[in-house]
Order: sequence, then C-alpha cells, then structure tokens
Amino acid sequence: MRVIGLMSGTSYDAIDAAAADLALDGDQLVLRPLGLVSDAYDETLRDALAAALPPAATSLAEVCRLDTLIGRAFAAAAVRADRELCDDSGELVASHGQTVYHWVQSGRVHGTLQLGQPAWIAEATGLPVVADFRPRDIAAGGQGAPLVSLVDLLWLRGRPGTPVALNLGGIANVTAPDGTAFDTGPACALVDAAARGLSGGRLDYDVDGVLAARGTVHEPLLRRLLAEPYYALPAPKTTGKELFHLGYLRDALAGFGTLTAEDVIATLTALTARTVADTVRAARATEVIASGGGTRNPVLMAMLGEELPGVALRTSDELGLPSAAKEAYAFAVLGFLTLHGLAGTEPASTGARHPSVLGSITPGRGGLRLPPRADRAPVRLVLESRNADALK
Repeated sequence: MRVIGLMSGTSYDAIDAAAADLALDGDQLVLRPLGLVSDAYDETLRDALAAALPPAATSLAEVCRLDTLIGRAFAAAAVRADRELCDDSGELVASHGQTVYHWVQSGRVHGTLQLGQPAWIAEATGLPVVADFRPRDIAAGGQGAPLVSLVDLLWLRGRPGTPVALNLGGIANVTAPDGTAFDTGPACALVDAAARGLSGGRLDYDVDGVLAARGTVHEPLLRRLLAEPYYALPAPKTTGKELFHLGYLRDALAGFGTLTAEDVIATLTALTARTVADTVRAARATEVIASGGGTRNPVLMAMLGEELPGVALRTSDELGLPSAAKEAYAFAVLGFLTLHGLAGTEPASTGARHPSVLGSITPGRGGLRLPPRADRAPVRLVLESRNADALK
C-alpha cells in the first residue's frame, strides 16, 4: 500500500510529507521510502498560529479559522507528495496535524488538540485520511505520546547492545529497547524561542548552531534551568511548548543581568544535551540513533557526544531512515496499521492500560473500502531500498 505521512512538529515551521510503500510480510512490516517533500507554512498562517499558542489567549473563532487553514495547507502538501513522490498513485494519507495544546495536569494527560481538518485533505487528494491519532491512547489512560515509539521499537528490534532512539524536534523524546519512552524536555524549543526573541524576530532558529558556537555556557543559568521539576518526574511523561516557551525563558533569565544572546543560546543548547544525556545514561545505552531537526545543529550534536563518551552517536540516516522524514514516515506506518485494524501504541511507552487502534478515518472520494484485518501484528520493521523490486 502506498501511504503518505504528514507531520508538522512543535517548531511549526513546515509540513513534511513522506511517501512509502508498506506491506505486511509474515511478522514483518516492510517499508520502502519513496521520498520527502516539505512545504513551509505561509508566513501569515505561521504568525497566526504562533499568536494563538499557549500561553497566549485565543478564541473559538480563531481556532476554527486555524483548523481550516492548516487543513488546507496539509491538503496542499499531500497533493504535492502524491504527484511528485507517488506519480498520483497514493492510496492513503496519514495526517498527524498540528499540535496546539496538550492538556497535562500533575503528570496526567487529560486531552490533546491537533488542528488541520482532515476533510480538506480527503477532498483535495480523493484519498482516505487517518487523523487524530493521539486521543485514543489518552482515553485509554496513556500520555498520547510519544507515538513514534512503536515504530522505533519495531525498527530497532534485534540490534546489538542497548540502542536508544532519540528525536530532536521542538521537544526531545527517547525510546529504549524495553519500551520506555518519554519526552526528556526541550530539544530546539527554547533555543528557537531565544533566537527569535533575542534577535527581534530576525531569526527563527540558531542556523547551524552558529550562535551557540560563539557563546559560552553560563553555569548559574544552566543550574537554574536544570532545577525545572519536569526533569525529575517519572516516566511516562510528556511536555511541550505549554511549558517551554519564551515567557518561561524570560523568567529563568531574571536576576542574571544582561547576558549575550550567544551565551544564552549556548546555555540552552547545553541544557538539551545534558537532559538528553541524563536519560541515555540511565538507560545504559550503548548506541543513540538520532533524528529530527536538531541533528542539523553541529554544536548540539558535539555537546551530546561530549556528554556521552563511549556511546555511539549516529543519525537515523546511517541506518537507512532519513532523519528529516522519520516522523512523517512513522505516521505513515501508524496510518497503515489503523487501516488494517492493528494497534499503533505500546503501553510501556505511553502508560496506557492497553494497546489501541488509533485515529479516525475520513473516507476518500470513492467511499471507504477497508482492507481485510491483518491476522497478526508485525514484530519488526524492515527498511527496503527504494531501488528494490516492487513490494509483493
């Protein structure tokens, strides 16, 4: 089955659309990557989204407008991916949508909201769409995240030693071989907020880690940041920009006088490296396989390497799964599992009472024709070269 996975993360800078051929082969799920296209959010839409996100106030009218506009943007990305990557032969779209709020109180997740109305995607592509992946896991007592953990577990099963999968997006999350998975804290969220806030909006992020490379880690600020109570919470746990935003950073900077933007960003980069490394050390990992936009920051990756001597640090690209597209491919897998009646969660990762078939399905132009329910769930994800013969 040819599936298009759509993803926009907590950095909300672009919509990634990855296409893959997926097929069940005994107890294996075989994935052949077909490529990635990425569409930057229209600047006006991105500004409207940023203005509506917590801790800012918004209105139901604005939520409605954003749901529609983001849905149209996701639809355009899906149409482009179908045309450029699938030769107009896509069969399913799996859309994560844009997270705008994750309702967490006292370590428990009560709800979540992803915008990007899937009806626009189904109408534009004519394909069925699986969306709203996270709420079902939350209804079963889980955190609703990290959902990519199931794909990590299937993909890394059988690797020697103790491999840990790491995603460095706006928020960092890890998956260990025993199924433990959780958000460690900010990856790029605070660095991006600092770059934007301290540059007067001229920069959206620390391009290639240039600002961090010019700065010096401010140890008193780092100690204050590391005192954040979230880091001491037990897994499973999730977080987001509801906590780690520009206002949070401004509060943390209070009383330190004037620090240079470079020193602040160097310190925030060190915060990500330290909190990730603490988790990796606790898992006794022998290998870290990283993906996400943070892997393109050489200063962050160097700091991680310094924090983890003796632990192999590599990107998912080295194992055949493009780092920039990994989450979009992961949701393509989750959509495929849903359409085949298979669970898309690992309770050890999310804390749910049981595995769940995720999401809701919006029919395509030809109505809804579900494939036969699979006899058994896959236990391993196998990557196949895109140059291989067609999947059976």
